[in-house]
Amino acid sequence: MTVTKNTLIGDLLANDQNTARFLFEMGMHCVGCPASAMESLEEACAVHGADVDELVQKINEYLSEQA
Repeated sequence: MTVTKNTLIGDLLANDQNTARFLFEMGMHCVGCPASAMESLEEACAVHGADVDELVQKINEYLSEQA
């Protein structure tokens, strides 16, 4: 899976639940909320004042190490 800023949080977590730690690190503690599953990474970062490009890069680096 390649993550983009348009990736839905629900899809990301369904692919690899361990990616939740990157969301937690950026202050997104709402990943368990059903509404967040349909939110894109870009939308979530905008709400939480986080840098979506930085988050996407970290997640993609992690996922490439898992392959």
